[in-house]
Amino acid sequence: MRYRRNYVKGGTYFFTVNLLDRNKSLLVEHIDLLRESIRIVKFQRPFYIDAWVVLPDHLHAVLTLPDGDMDYSSRWREIKKRFSKSLPKTEFLTQTRKRKNERGIWQRRFWEHIIKNNDDYWHHINYVHFNPLKHGLISRVVDWPYSSFHRAVKQGVYTNNWCGEKI
Repeated sequence: MRYRRNYVKGGTYFFTVNLLDRNKSLLVEHIDLLRESIRIVKFQRPFYIDAWVVLPDHLHAVLTLPDGDMDYSSRWREIKKRFSKSLPKTEFLTQTRKRKNERGIWQRRFWEHIIKNNDDYWHHINYVHFNPLKHGLISRVVDWPYSSFHRAVKQGVYTNNWCGEKI
């Protein structure tokens, strides 16, 4: 059975994108390269970042595409490609990855979920921001530096001491 993606023009989506080696921490070790990859792709193919968190081995995002646009796959392909190309080639490559001229940085696919309504939106926004605490990386949400949580605090969406309760 083939996986089918849900494409909605101008949709808001929740994404999970993983490193191939979940024992690596490339995303936070090279956060500036990841940010630059996102900045370039966002400039070329605009999208709005509703929420974002980068953990050592994966990231979560809630993104909204422009009206009439439903192509999130090419955006993720470009972000992953730009980030991978900026890293030195030190990873192990399987014969399949060598044959397909792929790096061994990212899992091939990503997980997406179309946001259905306001409750679903806030559930996923909160999930994104709570994730570092869930994984035991910090003891307070505000302490994780690689998160849009700080922007949301400045906008008055959360307080600094928010800890995952429903807003």
